[in-house]
Amino acid sequence: MTHAPEATYVRKACAYITRASGDLLVFEGPDHDGYQIPKGTVEEGETPRQAVYREIAEESGLGRIGPVRHLASDVWCRRESPPRWYVRSFFHARVHDARDRWRHTVLDGGAEHGHEFDFAWITPGTDHEFALDLDEYVFMLASGASESVREQVAGD
Repeated sequence: MTHAPEATYVRKACAYITRASGDLLVFEGPDHDGYQIPKGTVEEGETPRQAVYREIAEESGLGRIGPVRHLASDVWCRRESPPRWYVRSFFHARVHDARDRWRHTVLDGGAEHGHEFDFAWITPGTDHEFALDLDEYVFMLASGASESVREQVAGD
């Protein structure tokens, strides 16, 4: 795949957060139709793994997250003209949270400062519309799915 030299590339960290039941944390945010997951731009000097922890806390208010596991990375076209590509890293984390729903206000001073996100849990793999193709790797949340995909890729 060839990309235009004038294209903009933005590194993103995306979090699939599940709880013991296997439910997936989602929100419906401003400016997009469909569910979203906690995600954001990887800042200068930050790794995608560091960014995903920061974004989870900023967007959801969740501060106690288990270890994150890298699932996949891709390059996704956000806009064709002028070209804007997202270099996305998807991670999976488990959380122990008793709340079924909550609203969180972002207070980080950044571009989303003051935005309110309403969080809820859904069953992965059911028919839900996601914004920005953020459900691309939900299938990897199934028990053992990511390991079998990694084995297939390693065998290629």
